[in-house]
Amino acid sequence: MDAFRHRALRLVAPVAALVCSLALVSGCSDDSSSDSGSATAQAAAPMAANDLQDDYTKVIKEVLPSVVQIQASSDLGSGVVYDDKGHIVTNAHVVGDEKTFQVTTANSETALTAKLVYAYPEQDLAVIKLDKVPDGLKAATFGDSSKVEVGQIVLAMGSPLGLSSSVTQGIVSATGRTVTEGRTGGGTGATIANMVQTSAAINPGNSGGALVNLDGQVIGIPTLAATDPDMGDSAAPGIGFAIPASMVKTVADQIIKNGKVTDSGRAALGITGRTVVDDDYKAAGVAVVEVKSGGAADKAGIEAGDIITALGDTDITTITSLSEALAAESPGDKVSVTYTRDGAEKTADVTLGEQ
Repeated sequence: MDAFRHRALRLVAPVAALVCSLALVSGCSDDSSSDSGSATAQAAAPMAANDLQDDYTKVIKEVLPSVVQIQASSDLGSGVVYDDKGHIVTNAHVVGDEKTFQVTTANSETALTAKLVYAYPEQDLAVIKLDKVPDGLKAATFGDSSKVEVGQIVLAMGSPLGLSSSVTQGIVSATGRTVTEGRTGGGTGATIANMVQTSAAINPGNSGGALVNLDGQVIGIPTLAATDPDMGDSAAPGIGFAIPASMVKTVADQIIKNGKVTDSGRAALGITGRTVVDDDYKAAGVAVVEVKSGGAADKAGIEAGDIITALGDTDITTITSLSEALAAESPGDKVSVTYTRDGAEKTADVTLGEQ
């Protein structure tokens, strides 16, 4: 979180300087035409504001009916209607270990029943299916994640804190973030690559909903809000993350077609590991507890008891750092793995498998 704060402070100064420079330039002109120009600008401002408001209203009317509230026995979250057959995509941490759910659409207060099709905690995604598809159920349109740009205006739709059909507004703050979920509060512990960072408020209950651009396309599934350790791990305002639409479509299409994920696209070493500490009790690597027979590590000669300290040029100190390093790779990629065995440092070239 400190890194985010420092970046923000460094960025404010240049923007402020630019504003001051513009103010000085405009104040230097005594040309009478400036009056008419000012009047034109003043007239244009409310017109632009009205156009933007119209865009918001149009998008909300188009997309909100496709965003539902999902009630498990003890947890509540959101979901997005994926097709006209009643499939709904959401987060795996929303469905948890349960198999049946109550679903409420934006246009009705009557709860519908739904069953789990498949949950994929590794990517924190799941698909459920309505037992009966109501008339007028509208599937959302999913956009192209590769076209998402920093600065785009976005709307987050869902049921934060149980307030169904709620909408918050912000921008795309960054793309390509790799984020690891905690396991507390029902999180899956997944490490997810290429997430969309947004300033739109994301609160408990927003999970599984829709992050939408002004073209009415879902560009991501809101999943996480950053927390601030200095504030007792409360949500850090304006820092939320959404799983990109491309990954949502990849996973959902496989689940709907095959009943499970058959091609994850996630690189794996094929080990079970745990974080180890050095003599100063600082995280110092990942101890290999078990090696999957025939997996990537096994083929490269890595054994149980080895301690992994680097993947390529990335230092590995914890199991989380290993997961994040692997998230940046793809199955079939060749990487060097540095590890220690009986106190001696070794390196192996590994062709990564699939998770």
